[in-house]
Amino acid sequence: MPNTTRALSLAALLAAAAVCAGDAVARVFPFGPRHRAVNDLANQFVPFHAHLWDLLRGRADGGLLLDWRAGWGTSFLPDYGTYLSSPFAPLVALLPRTDIEYAVYAVTVLKTAVAAAAMTFLLRRTGPGAWWWAAVLGAAYALCGWSLAEGTYNPMWLDGLIAFPLLCLVGEWVREGRRPLLGPLVVAVCWLANFYTAYMATLGAALVLLVRLATTDAVRAGTLRTLLRAAVTTALGIGLAAPVLVPVFLGSRHAYPGVVREFDPAAGTDVLARLLPATYSFATPAAFVCTAVPLLAGTLLFRRDVPGRERWLWTGLCAAVALSMQWGPTHLVWHVFATPNGSPYRQTFVLSGVLVLAAWTAVSHGLPDRRALLGGAGVVVALAAGALPSPVVTRWALLLAGAGLAAVAGALLLPRRGRYGILAALLVTGTLLGQAAATAAYADHERLTRLDDYPPLGPEEERRAAALAAADGWPAYRTDAGLPRFAGNDPLLLGGQGAAYYSSHTPAVLTETLTALGGGWTSRGRNLLSLDNPVTDAVFGVGARWRDGSVRRTDTYLPLVTLRPPGPPPAYGPSPFRNQELLLGARVYEAPRAGACPVGTEVFLWAPDASGRARLGPRTADLLGGRPKRSAAMTSLGVQRTAGTKVEVPAGGKKAEVGCLDHARLRSAVNALRTAPATAISPTPDGISATVPATSGTVVIATPHIAGWHCADTRTSSYGGLLAVPAPPSGTVDCTFRPPGLRAGLAAGAAALTGLLLWRLTAIRRSRPRP
Repeated sequence: MPNTTRALSLAALLAAAAVCAGDAVARVFPFGPRHRAVNDLANQFVPFHAHLWDLLRGRADGGLLLDWRAGWGTSFLPDYGTYLSSPFAPLVALLPRTDIEYAVYAVTVLKTAVAAAAMTFLLRRTGPGAWWWAAVLGAAYALCGWSLAEGTYNPMWLDGLIAFPLLCLVGEWVREGRRPLLGPLVVAVCWLANFYTAYMATLGAALVLLVRLATTDAVRAGTLRTLLRAAVTTALGIGLAAPVLVPVFLGSRHAYPGVVREFDPAAGTDVLARLLPATYSFATPAAFVCTAVPLLAGTLLFRRDVPGRERWLWTGLCAAVALSMQWGPTHLVWHVFATPNGSPYRQTFVLSGVLVLAAWTAVSHGLPDRRALLGGAGVVVALAAGALPSPVVTRWALLLAGAGLAAVAGALLLPRRGRYGILAALLVTGTLLGQAAATAAYADHERLTRLDDYPPLGPEEERRAAALAAADGWPAYRTDAGLPRFAGNDPLLLGGQGAAYYSSHTPAVLTETLTALGGGWTSRGRNLLSLDNPVTDAVFGVGARWRDGSVRRTDTYLPLVTLRPPGPPPAYGPSPFRNQELLLGARVYEAPRAGACPVGTEVFLWAPDASGRARLGPRTADLLGGRPKRSAAMTSLGVQRTAGTKVEVPAGGKKAEVGCLDHARLRSAVNALRTAPATAISPTPDGISATVPATSGTVVIATPHIAGWHCADTRTSSYGGLLAVPAPPSGTVDCTFRPPGLRAGLAAGAAALTGLLLWRLTAIRRSRPRP
């Protein structure tokens, strides 16, 4: 046991040290001036963890079921289950909110260290071998290329890195008939932490279990019983996680559809190149793992002292997993039957795990002799030679791979006792740290040059957040984080309650409503931007917003709940200006006369496909459009000061429209709707209530009519994409939000818990001796 503890500690220390050393060499946050906020790390993970911080500290607008901050009010449980359900996520609350980027980085390093310890424990559990070899191989798994190049800026995926060895451990318990209660609980935690990579880890663990059954147990009738027990254990564990998983799956069904891609396998030379350290390419599998791993795994083919079944099955499993990543049908199986929008090799960590298990199989039978070592080195050299034609290969990659091969091979040739044993351990450990740190540093550098990057949080963002907090008047009015955008999900990160929202679960009704009103978006409709427009601000109750470096206030806004006169709901058309008027219930825009707006009106341009600089006299505005990837938002070009001045539309603005907003008409329309105001408006973590005049008409709540809303004594309806109900005779509106699938998930979870307890009670009764 002391050696196991020593091995776990060393593995975790090596993993953490290599990650931090690589970032320090690259001078990346928090060790230098270069920032690490790229792609979804900046747009989603940091803002969602900031919102979790607010939830845990009791400062959020909303709760676990409903989020009032982003997207004008959206379902939060699917986002929680996708981004925040890791058991490590709550640790961010231990640091101040202003240090949220430090907290996310610390959690990322911690997950990598835990993955190393988990794999080390699995290795020690599955076979004999020197404790330091287990630690080095466990750390090599956690420091695989997938972890350093992909997982580091998608920290939720690192839970899958931890899940693979844990699920393999569950497989060991199942094989031995042990831990019948703990097994399903471990499965449940893994699937709760991140269901996406847990699914991949489960497939990998199932393959490992099949090999373990074939190599350690004689094929007999009990094998089928073991497989059945494994299936039941997995099903019960997933069932226990169903209260979160089912809303996540249904949240995806209600989301705005993403791009549908066909899988295009990477070139074979590029795949082989990514086995080397210090390589990077977004659309290829980051399959690097310390040279000690493929060297030891390669020796299996030449080990006469290892049973033939073990040699061929472990080698065959490594080859099968590698080839499955390149074949379309198995690629879809790995990725839940949908090619992802982004990196198409998200299951690569499973290949790294299988390679490490194969390497440990070699170690557990003793270190290889010279003949086997020469054969293993030949395998590594052959793989490297196959990668030479690839443009992904760098000089540093070949140098590090060659030096690592020489160092590890030399360590394996040294005598295994005394000072030579210590020297061997130092050579192998040094190879691991050097190759992993170099790979991390190279990936840090390449990501900044190839992916979208965003500035780190600084004094300006802190000033903006403080100004938004000072202006906050929720629920009397909304405060919008405004423009310019810092990143996706600014309301979660900076504060306020706005339209901006970016998630895999962005509701289709929200994107469609925002688009109809002239809103802009990126990421093919899932990354919604703040819509800076007085009409939509009035409708959605925005009384303050950030604009041009300060918070701007207005009194031309409606309360969160309004009573509209009887009549049909708005039917949107192609013009966002007319759609805004329909939602408001009044004409507030004038059409341009001879191409120019009347003097004194505010000029708005809607050109969703335009990219470039729009101009009205001296006033300009930059547009970034081009559907289907991006849609430029309706933008203000200021007040028309001179008669006859026309709007200049940039390239791509063939579908452009100009509207002339009369602010006096807007104020009159808002005041008219305020004559019969709602009172006692109370948004809660799972709904909203209000008191309205007891009269006919439609009660409209300024939040999207997403699936999951239920109002007492009546059915909900859509009013131009907003939540609406008939005016109740009692004058009381009481609506609650329940994410789709929550009730079914709770029922499935209860059934799984009952099944688990009954299964355990039955086993206990069978184990009792009969009188």
